[in-house]
Amino acid sequence: MSSGPKSFDRRQVRRSFSRAADGYEAVAVLQREVEDRLLEQLDYLAIRPEAIQQPKTILDIGAGPGRGSAALRQRFPKAQVIAMDIALPMLRHARRRGDWWRPLRPVCADAQALPFADQSIDLVFSSLCLQWVADLPVALDEMRRVLRPGGLMLFSTFGPDTLIELREAFARVDDQPHVSDFAPIQVVGDAMLRAGFKDPVIDRDEFNLTYADVPTLMRELRAMGANNAATDRHRGLTGKARMRAVFDAYAIWRDADGRLPSTWEVINAHAWSTAITTAASLHLSLASPNAEIFEYKPFPVVVQDEIVEEKLWHRDGFAYPIEGPGLGIAVREDVIRSLRFA
Repeated sequence: MSSGPKSFDRRQVRRSFSRAADGYEAVAVLQREVEDRLLEQLDYLAIRPEAIQQPKTILDIGAGPGRGSAALRQRFPKAQVIAMDIALPMLRHARRRGDWWRPLRPVCADAQALPFADQSIDLVFSSLCLQWVADLPVALDEMRRVLRPGGLMLFSTFGPDTLIELREAFARVDDQPHVSDFAPIQVVGDAMLRAGFKDPVIDRDEFNLTYADVPTLMRELRAMGANNAATDRHRGLTGKARMRAVFDAYAIWRDADGRLPSTWEVINAHAWSTAITTAASLHLSLASPNAEIFEYKPFPVVVQDEIVEEKLWHRDGFAYPIEGPGLGIAVREDVIRSLRFA
């Protein structure tokens, strides 16, 4: 089962949001509105009898510059709030929102391979992140794995009608994918059920923004990191004549005020975790690029069949996965055998 008709390039997603980090908050108007609505849902969900009223550990997946993480810390002042994002520059901004006595815990990692122990999180929050993962069912499986029984998962993601005008304008000009495809509400709901969540609830909102012209819209998309990240995306430059044809095709939607509309479909969902049985969660000594071994107790990872699924190393106060050859050393077999149970 796929999260949508296209697969996403994780490295491209990371690059786009890393480049957007410094100016992200200036253009993320819609993202703030969606995040605020998602946070408001906690007021209703807190009255559920099975809800964990005072979560000890909260995970914000796709935290970006940490606005939502800071709001969660304010709402639950006794909880440890982990701000996780795939783009390290975003987390540098998030860390500035923390107080010395109540710091946010920044972790740079992929939503499809959460570097946390089984049943170690009380609340998973994710606003407009999951649309960028290559495999939504895997990400939801991971969220359920790390949630304690009775824990809450709450997320929003873009749906397939997002940027439909821009997508159709490009489609009138060529057959190359220029706009990312996002999973429909049926696929999101099925993935939640397959992951084994309890009492899933899912709905959708539609937002309509307007722009003076197509270049303004595209500049804003780049500024917020929302570039086309499909693995089969068109990688060459789009010529001036072709772009003029796109502008002309988009113009059929111009409203009475001369503005161009842009549709954003947002899917909102929440569900509760049930007890699961998986491989033992272990504390792991972590390999760093300088071959020193660190123990990073707050965020243990899962080891199965003597294969380390997620390796972390430290730099500038962050912990994040090692990717690719030459970026870190492998964890030795004798280190794996020395692991102790959490």
